[in-house]
Amino acid sequence: MLRPTPGSGERRSVSETVDAEAAFTAYVQERRASLYATAYHLTGDRFEAEDLLQSALFSTYKAWDRISDKAAVGGYLRRTMTNLHISAWRRRKLNEYPTEELPETAGDTDAMRGTELRAVLWQALARLPELQRTMLVLRYYEGRTDPEIAEILDISVGTVKSSIWRSLRRLREDEVLSFGRDEEESFGELVA
Repeated sequence: MLRPTPGSGERRSVSETVDAEAAFTAYVQERRASLYATAYHLTGDRFEAEDLLQSALFSTYKAWDRISDKAAVGGYLRRTMTNLHISAWRRRKLNEYPTEELPETAGDTDAMRGTELRAVLWQALARLPELQRTMLVLRYYEGRTDPEIAEILDISVGTVKSSIWRSLRRLREDEVLSFGRDEEESFGELVA
């Protein structure tokens, strides 16, 4: 399918270059929908498919003179797209890891329950003194450490620790948050 690249002493004439470019352009215009469909099926994303097809066309254009059987260009392009897609896939960071158990799906829980819990928790937080509320938000919503909170609020680390402990105790004792259950059960659900 590929023929050897002409030696450095051989140069193509201008008319050969123009003819090769015209043949490549005609092929791409004729087959672009089919090639795009292949790229889309490989990637599943419109923009990634466009990038993949562009890269494959660039590689094919560079090799156009070496392709002896122009009838096999479709297979060459598809193979190039597949190889480029696999290479890109291998370079990506893997964010999902297989596990023994499937995670809970959104349909498994009551959609409003999470919203209600969140609303009740924010109401309970609003009943805390401003400094305690600020510390809890910095710790559990922003993920700050005790020293960071102490620096932000310009207080000692010991004050942060004791204030957070008292705030959590007040939340555990809050009747609205308990819903008639024992403290450990109700508070554990809200913090989780």
